[in-house]
Amino acid sequence: MAQVTLFGFWPSPFVYRVIWALKLKGVDYEYVEEDMLYNKSDRLLKYNPVHKKVPVLVHAGKPIAESAVILEYIEETWPQNPLLPKDPHGRALARFWTKFGEDKIPALFGFFMTEGEQQVTATKEGQEQLRILEEQGLGDKKFFGGDEIGMADLEFGWLAWWLEVLSEVAGVKVIEAESFPRLYAWIQRFKEFPTIKETLPDRSAMLTYFKGRRATFLALAAS
Repeated sequence: MAQVTLFGFWPSPFVYRVIWALKLKGVDYEYVEEDMLYNKSDRLLKYNPVHKKVPVLVHAGKPIAESAVILEYIEETWPQNPLLPKDPHGRALARFWTKFGEDKIPALFGFFMTEGEQQVTATKEGQEQLRILEEQGLGDKKFFGGDEIGMADLEFGWLAWWLEVLSEVAGVKVIEAESFPRLYAWIQRFKEFPTIKETLPDRSAMLTYFKGRRATFLALAAS
């Protein structure tokens, strides 16, 4: 079997999408931790010369970058335990919500990178997108993919662990059980799923890391 290597960075939710996909499909892989803040490796720059970011998946010596693209590659290369439905319409819907998640990243992360009145506005804008996601994307389903975790669940998996940390660091409440009951319930199901739960990064380490990142973002905004 051709070797599979994943270049990642431990606090990155985009990397964990790929980790989850590989584990759900039972694909063995080597993980290479990158120092994305201070010392990107020559191998990373070689494999992703365009964006110079993680994740990068290398399969049989060939690199694939960008988490959403990597998920599609994994689905096509290892069809077992599918992340997409069998029917074309279901696959199209999953891809629609995956793209929605990619497109709305600036709005969903806005509260973390702002303060004061800007943060209030950013929080409301993010919650508007989450309302759409809850009502139109998740609905009354167990997971976005139905009864099983699928590609759209992996796209929004960061909501189940990272959002709580980012909210605590930024001093705001973005998702609560009373205001987003179905999304909140999905978060509990997703993060307690064994394959997901066993891979989640240490919460205290994340708090320390993201406190530093928020301070950096705010300092740059003020300069």
